[in-house]
Amino acid sequence: MERVLITGAAGDIGSRLRVLLKPVYRQLVVSDRVRPADLRADETFIATDLTDAVAVEGLCRGIDGIVHLGGKSIEGTWDEILQSNIIGAYNLFEGARKAGVKRIVFASSNHAVGFYPRSATIPADVIPRPDSRYGLSKVFGEGLGALYAMKHGIGVTSLRIGNVADAPIDARRLAIWLSPEDLVRLIRIGLERPGIVYEVMYGVSDNARSWYDNSHAAALGYAPQSRGEDYAVQVLAAEPKVGKDPVAEHYQGGTFCAAEYSADFDVIKKSN
Repeated sequence: MERVLITGAAGDIGSRLRVLLKPVYRQLVVSDRVRPADLRADETFIATDLTDAVAVEGLCRGIDGIVHLGGKSIEGTWDEILQSNIIGAYNLFEGARKAGVKRIVFASSNHAVGFYPRSATIPADVIPRPDSRYGLSKVFGEGLGALYAMKHGIGVTSLRIGNVADAPIDARRLAIWLSPEDLVRLIRIGLERPGIVYEVMYGVSDNARSWYDNSHAAALGYAPQSRGEDYAVQVLAAEPKVGKDPVAEHYQGGTFCAAEYSADFDVIKKSN
């Protein structure tokens, strides 16, 4: 990878990766709708709205690999999700195809499978169970990745990212935490490992409480160095003991599952 593009570079994850990936790739291009407040003089920034197909096609020219973080990173209205995460993702993959991009790492989410119970350990090939419009958009993005990998030969990796932070801050995040350094390890597999066609991996560190069977990622060379359990004592000591939503606590997607929930919880959870 000579020239790598990061979309969504002004967000929290994008801002971290701007620093961590710069020493790895000789030419790093960063893009977002708005200029990052902390943009350095030595960074190559191109302002681009993902809903503008022509602009996105231009952004992809001369790029070897893409880390696609762009779009809305939380739940939103249908129109917000449609524009940012569905139309925007399509424009990105199509622009990459036209520009001859070799690899794409797509930032999917744990919310693509959020309606699995916390009692389950799920592999990467489970049937998606999105917990929100946001999660649904990530299922769409994973489908786009499979289509463009199989039909057009772009090597695509979908990372179902948990929670990227310096440390887990609550009990749920003890299961889904991903350190920025381990995220870089996953990205480098997607961009650099020979033979990638289409892969799905969970974006989590070495978490003893994880709900995910990430053995496929391990087979591809992923060896996380950060451990969520190192923070467990202090996190659990600060965890509220009462007032938790039963739907949020039952499902892996947490509050994304509980928001707008109107099903008969007692009936539905028996089917899980």
